[in-house]
Amino acid sequence: MFHIGSARTALFNWLYARHTGGTFILRIEDTDAARNKPEYVEVIFRAMQWLGLNWDEGPQPDGTVKGDKGPYFQSQRSAIYKSYIDRLLSEGKAYDSDGAVKFRTPKTLAIVPDLICGNIQFDRTNEPDLVIQRKDGSPVFHLVNVVDDIEMAVTHVIRGEDHLSNTQKHLALIEAFGAKAPHYAHIPLILNPNGSKMSKRDAGSSIAGYEDEGYLPEAVRNYLCLLGWSPKDNREVISIEDVIAKFDLPEVGRANARFDRDKLFWINGEYMRAATVEAIEPLAHAILQKHGIATAGVDPVYFRAALTIVKEKIKLGRELPEWMGYFFTDDFTFDEAAVKKVFTADGLTNVAKLRAQLANLTAFDATTIENEFKSLAAATSQKVGALIHPARLAVSGRPVGPSLYHLLEVLGKDRVLDRMARAENKFGTANLS
Repeated sequence: MFHIGSARTALFNWLYARHTGGTFILRIEDTDAARNKPEYVEVIFRAMQWLGLNWDEGPQPDGTVKGDKGPYFQSQRSAIYKSYIDRLLSEGKAYDSDGAVKFRTPKTLAIVPDLICGNIQFDRTNEPDLVIQRKDGSPVFHLVNVVDDIEMAVTHVIRGEDHLSNTQKHLALIEAFGAKAPHYAHIPLILNPNGSKMSKRDAGSSIAGYEDEGYLPEAVRNYLCLLGWSPKDNREVISIEDVIAKFDLPEVGRANARFDRDKLFWINGEYMRAATVEAIEPLAHAILQKHGIATAGVDPVYFRAALTIVKEKIKLGRELPEWMGYFFTDDFTFDEAAVKKVFTADGLTNVAKLRAQLANLTAFDATTIENEFKSLAAATSQKVGALIHPARLAVSGRPVGPSLYHLLEVLGKDRVLDRMARAENKFGTANLS
């Protein structure tokens, strides 16, 4: 899985690269053989692409490579790492230890200059020597990341605050190689609402889960921007262009960020309402088909009309099957509680009266339909609601939904009349007996 914290770290790196006109590099840390599987890389590609985080250098999903500082898979850089280890050994800065190789950690005070946290001091006088190559000959995280930063001319490293203690080790290695250290920026951790660190086992920690639930990637990305950074003007819905223009590392806060699922849900609703029908149409098709609702052969004009009146009511794509399913099949289920409450003898009589009155219409638009409802209500000395509720249930099987008059317009005259007649036939005898 691609963790929400990894996504936020990638996002902040991407934002800084775009803000400064820099280069955003994607490299795959796969020196751990047990985790070196193609499907893990696909998860990374999928999540990055879904969030819109395009990278300037690194492996591409189609198998090609951008950039001239590769390979970008650490598992393919063994010879490079070995040359650096051999150099430390030859200079007496590292030594063999029962088959492993250890770096002679300087027993001094160390200062980690950080663009967010300031200068952080570490006492290395009792720090044990650092293993840089395991007994099986594989290099460790600390060594390979330092070497890659040097080889790829990395100028800025943005990562989680939990890496601060690693950075003093990396600076020691960089100094041993006589290289220039990149600028470091350690961003605050993401916590659960209860204050615990969000782990991979926690609900809401997987980016793939948000895609499955039908969140819009722009909304998730917007919310991730606010986990540690703020535009300083109390805005919570902010375009990515504005974030890029305003984003800078000194403005990232020190306090750990608490993940607020309710705020993300609200932001997604704002994006859903603001999105054009064309923008969310692919999402709608994918989610409906995933839930067994065939839309491939549906008239595109009809589909967009249905989506238009529904999208104002939903906040998550996962709600679409419930809100749109009845547009594409006449074989929908009826809400049992609503049937008992609404399809009384009077309710079904009103359905019959509406069907007779609507059958005479030549124009079947929302305004004309609304006028007919009001006219019938006045003629029968009823409130319009007494007509609306049974009509909605008859044509959709649901007690709630989008504006009824627009719903009837989208369904069309023939479909509306047929569904009303079926509801009368299906429920009339049972309710009148």
